[in-house]
Amino acid sequence: MENTTCCRTDVLCPSYITLKVLNSLPVFSHPSLMYIVLDALSFLQRYERMQIYAYVIMENHLHLMATSETLNREIEDFKSFTTHSVVSYLEGRDAQHILQQLERYRTNGTIPFWQQNVRSEHVRSLEVMRQSVDHIHYNPVRRGYVDYPCHWRYSSARNYAGQTGLIDVITDWW
Repeated sequence: MENTTCCRTDVLCPSYITLKVLNSLPVFSHPSLMYIVLDALSFLQRYERMQIYAYVIMENHLHLMATSETLNREIEDFKSFTTHSVVSYLEGRDAQHILQQLERYRTNGTIPFWQQNVRSEHVRSLEVMRQSVDHIHYNPVRRGYVDYPCHWRYSSARNYAGQTGLIDVITDWW
């Protein structure tokens, strides 16, 4: 009989996470900004702070399937690092249009980048895990950006197709 559970406790369950840019600003239309996100995810993996199963970076949001014993803390650290890096990048390129829109939400001297609320749901079955990974990978296809998931460079779909992705992910969970 196939084990249809993909976790023993809520802590070990993969989580389907969605992070949205404030005001749905399409900041990830520039590859340099996507690489900030990829570098941050790679850092979390390299230092064994997070295990990543799937991801996609779209122009104004990120979907991620991941586990960590300290997932909330890791997501907050990720948000803090990427916020600082993206804002610094935008300031260095004098991207006033985007900076002015973010500036409206400044609190305590800090310009925010991500929406405060992070959508995170535990995935408790292999069937839901498969559906969630497919949903992540088909996001650019549904948006009309590409015809096939593995054509979207900023996604783990290439990893699942046996190709080299931009960062490594865990694909042997089934």
